Amino acid sequence: MSTYRLIREKVIACPLDEVFAFFADARNLEALTPPWLRFEILTPGEIEMRVGSIIQYALRVHCLPVHWTTAITVWNPPFEFVDVQLRGPYVMWHHRHTFESVGNSTRMIDDLNYRLPLGWIGRAMHSLMVRRDLKTIFDYREQTIKQLLESEPRTIALHSSAHREVLAVFPNHEPPSV
Repeated sequence: MSTYRLIREKVIACPLDEVFAFFADARNLEALTPPWLRFEILTPGEIEMRVGSIIQYALRVHCLPVHWTTAITVWNPPFEFVDVQLRGPYVMWHHRHTFESVGNSTRMIDDLNYRLPLGWIGRAMHSLMVRRDLKTIFDYREQTIKQLLESEPRTIALHSSAHREVLAVFPNHEPPSV
């Protein structure tokens, strides 16, 4: 079973405490998810983000309904948090979010390690759809984050050094040390 890795890095022209506060509100995930996924948080009430928080979602992937449950396994404000899938479409989903102050801006890194079910069928689906879908989702997130958190024109230019994307396939069963 292959482990895949997607790393996205972006610099957001907004202070660290404001960026982390935005991500500390689990309900903001709905705004960061493309409308075509029809994403909805099912967990009722206010969600207190901390180690052990469980969040349930519903979405549609290529018209198929998916129920997804994640847990917060690391909560280190305002520098990082990790969500892992407990139930959902992946065999493994480990998503580390890290935040670092860069002057008046924030560098945010999404480091996602995931595995698909179904052996060779999962590998084929990754090549045909999953890789492209995840890239589209993270592109949408990046655009939306910029619109929501960068309220005024800034002079910071986003170049390839400030936005990088890495996708790697690890044929062994374990992701690399992160």
